Amino acid sequence: MKVSVLNIKGKETGRQVELSKKVFEINPSDHAVYLDVKQYLANQRQGNAKTKERAEIKGSTRKIKKQKGTGTARAGSIKNPLFRGGGTIFGPRPRDYELKVNKSVKKLARKSALTDKCKTKSISVVENIDFKTPKTKSFNDLLKAFGLEGKKTLFVMDGVNKNVYLSARNLNKSEVVTDSEISTYKIINAQHLVIEENAVEKIQSNLI
Repeated sequence: MKVSVLNIKGKETGRQVELSKKVFEINPSDHAVYLDVKQYLANQRQGNAKTKERAEIKGSTRKIKKQKGTGTARAGSIKNPLFRGGGTIFGPRPRDYELKVNKSVKKLARKSALTDKCKTKSISVVENIDFKTPKTKSFNDLLKAFGLEGKKTLFVMDGVNKNVYLSARNLNKSEVVTDSEISTYKIINAQHLVIEENAVEKIQSNLI
């Protein structure tokens, strides 16, 4: 499949880039996408939630009332989980939410996500993007040229470009990543994908 290469003003340059069928036109696997997105979101969790249990509450351990004859239930120390200020029963403990997914499944998931974007014509290829200085206005002008104002957009760069990254940092709906940083979650979370011309070949070589 061939896609026209656009300049930063959204106009065609007259060049085209070939999108590999092995990456952008495969039989997508929804389950692979599910597993990869599940892993990505799980790995974002810090897992540091913690509540104090009975043994960790500060307080006396003396028996607060006699065992029998009070007409109420027997009770031990003031740290009893049933009392106000007592320990928490089965509260959360620090844990690791990390999940593992095979590399082949992750590749299949990314190719499936890219295929979906290609089917809906939500991929644009642009020639080299570069700003002399980091300015949010420059990035906004770029979005206007592509008709992507107000849309969740993912820009995939050919390597690190500090000026472009800083220019997009204040925009909630736009994100700039390098070709090695793309993930299934970021691809499907974006409404439109803008890929630098030189990054296309690197993405394809990483996934084939």
